[in-house]
Amino acid sequence: MTTFYCQFDFFSIPVSRKLSIDLSREVSRIRIVGYTNFTSFMEEWISRYPEKSVVREAYTFAEKAHEGTLRASGDPYFFHCVAVAATLHEWNLDETSIAAALLHDVVEDTEFTKKDIEKKFGEEIAEIVDGVTKLKHFKYGENPDAENLRKLVLSFGKDLRVILVKLADRYHNMRTLEFKSPEKQREIAWETIEIYAPIAYRLGIQKLSGELEDLAFPYLYKEEYEWLLKNVKERYEEREEYAKKIKPVLEKMLNEGNIHPISIDSRAKRYYSLYKKLLRHEMDLEKIYDLAALRIVVKTVEECYAALGIIHKHWTPLQGRFKDFIALPKSNGYRSLHTTVSVGPENRITEIQIKTEEMHEENEFGIAAHWAYEQMKKKEGSLKEVWQGATNRKELLWVRQLQNWQRNFANQNDFLESLKVDFFKDRIFVMTPANDVIDLPAGATPVDFAYRIHSEIGNECVGAKVNGKFVGLDYELHSGDTVEVLTQRGKKPSKDWLQFIKSSMAKKYVKASLNRKSGTLKKKNIPSSVELKIVCKDQRGYLKQLGSIFDDARVNITYLNTQTDPREAFSIITVRSGNMQKTKLEKLITKIKMISETKEISYRYIT
Repeated sequence: MTTFYCQFDFFSIPVSRKLSIDLSREVSRIRIVGYTNFTSFMEEWISRYPEKSVVREAYTFAEKAHEGTLRASGDPYFFHCVAVAATLHEWNLDETSIAAALLHDVVEDTEFTKKDIEKKFGEEIAEIVDGVTKLKHFKYGENPDAENLRKLVLSFGKDLRVILVKLADRYHNMRTLEFKSPEKQREIAWETIEIYAPIAYRLGIQKLSGELEDLAFPYLYKEEYEWLLKNVKERYEEREEYAKKIKPVLEKMLNEGNIHPISIDSRAKRYYSLYKKLLRHEMDLEKIYDLAALRIVVKTVEECYAALGIIHKHWTPLQGRFKDFIALPKSNGYRSLHTTVSVGPENRITEIQIKTEEMHEENEFGIAAHWAYEQMKKKEGSLKEVWQGATNRKELLWVRQLQNWQRNFANQNDFLESLKVDFFKDRIFVMTPANDVIDLPAGATPVDFAYRIHSEIGNECVGAKVNGKFVGLDYELHSGDTVEVLTQRGKKPSKDWLQFIKSSMAKKYVKASLNRKSGTLKKKNIPSSVELKIVCKDQRGYLKQLGSIFDDARVNITYLNTQTDPREAFSIITVRSGNMQKTKLEKLITKIKMISETKEISYRYIT
């Protein structure tokens, strides 16, 4: 076994292998630390496999098939095939997967067919290559095709190795995106951040998911990315220095409690993840406690809880900031203890994560790590059934749920909206009174929960209890909540529910019920416009900057009024525009806040 050490623009990330790789985005190819060029790396990499191995055979076959073909960067096309295969090797995948990765573009880009691959390498490898080839035609962009998304969803249930090869393929393509045209860069970045990064997250490959998001970030939100770089760099460095100081204190504390951690290190929050979090906190960096969280890896689950007890004994935990993802794992299988504590006489707010080594591996590499263990156990015969059976895992019930959704939504736009909200966005995990875990979109309400249990429970919902207390039906649920739904026989949904429910399935059932009742659902009380009130420094040129932001966002201003208080040297600007999605509004507000003269900003919807 070898070890890769991947070094990125943002921070260094150690991974489990010996070989050092610098995957800097500024270069067209993977530059290998300690090697004169990529060719010498390839020769060393393939030499680890026996002469008669299927990986060696696939390597030779693909090299000849792609001979003379160059990528946009000017590199031989075969370099890309090896980079994809090396990523799967890093994930500890089986030789069948690695061979398929080497061959993944042969059918698409050369004269060879699926039958040629099957004749030379067998049905199993040919099926994986064919699956990846079909996904080549998948296009998302800013105007996605729902039918293509259906095909992507269907591919999940056949063999998850198809998706893993595709993710590794996308990962290397993102690292060489600079050689594409600006239009192509944006299209590929949209696909990555909206589709592939969430898929990686759902498969539990959090490391890859975060890297894909960070690679796409500057191509989609250049100004926000540059603002973040400018404002966060010093804070990251300061947090890293603080983490170095606190590490020996924490280690001594645990040792005295007879806990000897395998490792204690700091984890810097990824840039795109930080950006999303800042949007929820008015772009205030002071409200972000986990810029550089401390990560403790111990031997057993018992030691996780023992370490937590020791930490809470010495440092005061912040109320409401403890999360037990061991007892209640995320739907992608993520397990860890998270706590935020006040440290030392300065009361420095610090986030700490505690997990076992196995948890850490699975959290980083997700299903790839889990099935690597399964492969090691399986000593003979094909591993095909292992991978095809992957969707039966409890942690991957969402795969079957996703396939059910594509059958339930006859309307393509409804299906697309369901994917965006119910699959590709943040999730929360709540519990029934019987301790069953229910997976819902972030911001979900008791009504969403009720429909997730059963359509009739949703239709007849009249009230709810959260953690034993009565709450309104529009109450926003949080991970760890225990939810109980109160029903009344014969009760029907209210059209007002459409204003606050989040899940597409809930909206579908509510609309269907209302349509049955009235024959048609009339749009009523839906906001027609948005009003923003901006307090800014009274300075010439501000309105011009404001207008440019609205123009760039393609938002029409329908009303503009300015009031100036000469005594305070401040102006209050009232701007109205047509209604827009909340995400678009949040981005607009973020850009307005970036104008240095902006002091305060608020908004309201007008019906």
